Amino acid sequence: MNGLLWPLAVYAAAVLAVVAGMIGISYVLGQRHRERATVEPYESGVPATASARLRVSPRYYVVAMLFVVFDVEAVFIVVWAVSLRETGWPGFLAALAFLAVLMAVLVYEGRAGAFDFALKGRDVLRRMRKRDGAGGAP
Repeated sequence: MNGLLWPLAVYAAAVLAVVAGMIGISYVLGQRHRERATVEPYESGVPATASARLRVSPRYYVVAMLFVVFDVEAVFIVVWAVSLRETGWPGFLAALAFLAVLMAVLVYEGRAGAFDFALKGRDVLRRMRKRDGAGGAP
């Protein structure tokens, strides 16, 4: 095993040496100046009028996570489809169990309101409170 690790160690050392060399050379040769225009954003010649930081709804991240989960699901299903002959019925049943769990997650997310994009702000809070039985408006 040790005979197989030394090429990896040499490669890692070479990569670190190259990276350190590139950073060191850019530090030595690079220009250093602090002017007002240096720290301002440049957007195709158009002067900045406001902050570039936008508030993004948490629903965006929920949809992104759901996309990743179901994208990984698709990868597993393709792998199971390719190896169906080798895995046989146990592999098929495992794939069905996996799909059943993911369908349960999809139903749960739908009932929790993850796909209700029309709701905004206080509407979401009202709906959550109504669903939980707390009632009343905020």
